[in-house]
Amino acid sequence: MFQYGGPIDPNVRGLSEDEAEYYIARELFYTCIELQRVCILFNQANDKFLYSEKEGKTKEEILKAFDIIRGLRNNEFLSPSINALFQIRIRIGASIGKVMIGNFGPEGAKHWDVIGMPVINAKRMESTAPIGGVRISEEYYRQLNKQGIVDSYYQRFIREASALFSDYRKITKDELFRFNTVYIKEKKNAGYNTYSVQVEPNLPEEIVKQVKLLLQKEEPGAQRIIDFMKYYRGNQYVLHKLEELFEKLNIHLRKDQLYKILLPGRYKALLESYCMDTVAVEENIKKNYTLKDLMDILGNLQDAVKHPSGRCESKDCSFQDYETHINNEEKVLIDTYDSLKDSIAHTSYFYNLIFPLFFAHIKTSILEYQNRLEELEEL
Repeated sequence: MFQYGGPIDPNVRGLSEDEAEYYIARELFYTCIELQRVCILFNQANDKFLYSEKEGKTKEEILKAFDIIRGLRNNEFLSPSINALFQIRIRIGASIGKVMIGNFGPEGAKHWDVIGMPVINAKRMESTAPIGGVRISEEYYRQLNKQGIVDSYYQRFIREASALFSDYRKITKDELFRFNTVYIKEKKNAGYNTYSVQVEPNLPEEIVKQVKLLLQKEEPGAQRIIDFMKYYRGNQYVLHKLEELFEKLNIHLRKDQLYKILLPGRYKALLESYCMDTVAVEENIKKNYTLKDLMDILGNLQDAVKHPSGRCESKDCSFQDYETHINNEEKVLIDTYDSLKDSIAHTSYFYNLIFPLFFAHIKTSILEYQNRLEELEEL
């Protein structure tokens, strides 16, 4: 945890409130971005993040340790496993607002701390942040937007993505700063308006590079690829690159079967319209649905099965007598159950059958490809 501003930060001394606000918002944001960029460089065995000449002894020790890591990542025999399965991935959350700093606690056990709602909100942002990305509070986003930092970061990101010829060069500002409401289970599903921020300008290409390595790692690799697909199923750029890779390697996804799992009624109607010609239906679905389209249908189904929470309320909750009150409570519970049971059944069906079966089909296609590679190697 770190914070900017206040009496212990010399950089805000002499600044007006507006100037201090701009400084804090900018420094906090770009520090979060820099932290993630350091992880990216580390995973690439790139020591460019060690640019500071300060703390020479510390830097010297870090370089020694990094030589070991770089040796592992570049070793002819170890690198496929190290680079495929061992990557540093962190989450970062940030919020902005007034906090208290100082020594807190009882006598004899005081310790230096930073406390306040922005600290709590930053922790909530971190716990729901995308891996390898940053999540910020809505209030913080408004500060960044008001000060032009959102626009300047967007332009910088586009320039970097274009220089790398990444698909992210087409990313929109709304996709770079993606708004969504996150729900915290520990807080009784309280909702918080947030923005997730993309950090890596060539993320789609890096994911594909990782997937290529994982394809060499048999079942564990296949499962890691599925984990990637689950995590990035809302990212059209990553899914587009993965679909390109699968087509290039002739990994047969069987989109007609995925469509059938998601929309069995529509699949049946489509099959009847083609006079039960399954090959024609397969070609039609393959032509008209991308992997992202199918993931969107999956996401829409997931949204649809989120059942309402809460207890039905009785009209008169005042106590009159035992029999009347308990009968009223029983009716409320039965009404609540009746209102939820269909939705609970649909939710259970989705999470215990549709969702896992959808990805089981994709994983089986990957295993099929891996098995084909093994057979070729034996020949």
